[in-house]
Amino acid sequence: MRKITIFLFLLFFAFAVRSQDRKTQNIVVVTLDGFRWQELFRGADSSLINSKFTDTKADVRKKFWAETTGERRKLLMPFFWSTLVSQGQLYGDRDEGNCDQVANPYFFSYPGYNEIFTGFPDVRVNTNSPIPNPNTNVFEFLNKQKGFENKVAVFASWEVFPAIFNTSRSGLKVNAGYTNFEDGRPDERIKFLNELQHKAPHYLGDTRIDFMTYELGKEYLKEYKPRVLYLAFDETDDMAHAGNYKMYLTQAHQEDAYLQELWHYLQSDSFYKDKTTLIITCDHGRGDSSPEAWRNHGPMVRNSDQTWIAVIGPDTPVEGIIKTHTTTYHKQLAQTMARFLGFDFKKNANHEVAEAIESTVGRMPVSLGK
Repeated sequence: MRKITIFLFLLFFAFAVRSQDRKTQNIVVVTLDGFRWQELFRGADSSLINSKFTDTKADVRKKFWAETTGERRKLLMPFFWSTLVSQGQLYGDRDEGNCDQVANPYFFSYPGYNEIFTGFPDVRVNTNSPIPNPNTNVFEFLNKQKGFENKVAVFASWEVFPAIFNTSRSGLKVNAGYTNFEDGRPDERIKFLNELQHKAPHYLGDTRIDFMTYELGKEYLKEYKPRVLYLAFDETDDMAHAGNYKMYLTQAHQEDAYLQELWHYLQSDSFYKDKTTLIITCDHGRGDSSPEAWRNHGPMVRNSDQTWIAVIGPDTPVEGIIKTHTTTYHKQLAQTMARFLGFDFKKNANHEVAEAIESTVGRMPVSLGK
């Protein structure tokens, strides 16, 4: 009996020590819909600048063109190529032999987001229509864990996200499209933003402009201090489908600025500083075989399954561009998110879930959750 007691004590002590090693207490996830790895890692594409998809070519060259890949990508995404590359990890630079891609066979939005947040590239999820998702997502799992109840929130530009997260089942806070944020006690800034979004341009139909999504999400972060926050931007995809390469680049550059401001805030607030992991990715890639293919994606568009992931946080080893000849998949992100917070989503979902990306989370302790 004494031996068993000593063994249990040592086991508890070992787990406690390992738990102290895990610093991440919060996660923030951001997606840039349909933003290609080619622009992220190479910068602006000369074939597209010189194509019919760029009307003011001189303006685009002045703002985003340089002779080398390194210079071009810094012009386009300065936060990525200053802070993220020096403090985090970037996956999906195929020029370096590293691959990231979706595992679902469709290469468009709803299947991509389902894969990211459920860890399950379900072939039944094959539409962009707002059909409630049958699969358990990692956010609804986290929302049930002690200390995370009602501390998980989503702010999205695309109006389909309430179905993607199946809010009628999950009970998650999902503010999407041009809907007001209602939570009983919104502060004056959120009340103002609720009003402002209806006066802002609605040129994307029911899809909200990313500026309003960012401002609402940022204010919620400051006022409510969520443990898990997701910001889903959309305009990079919209501008590509519209065949407007200048605005595609401009929007990516703007969203990089949002990310910089967001990260600086997280590192200035005592609730988040050195306790928060930021994960940035996209839902699918785009065609790259010709300038025309860039506008589109899907199973018939070559290479539109090619994607990328960026991670920065207190538990992620600083490695910059990952150059190993390996492949990561977006189906691994759900378990990765759970692992950062010390949970095992894989053992709690109602479907299969892929393993975490171990190189981002390391040997961190895991609780099964409930």
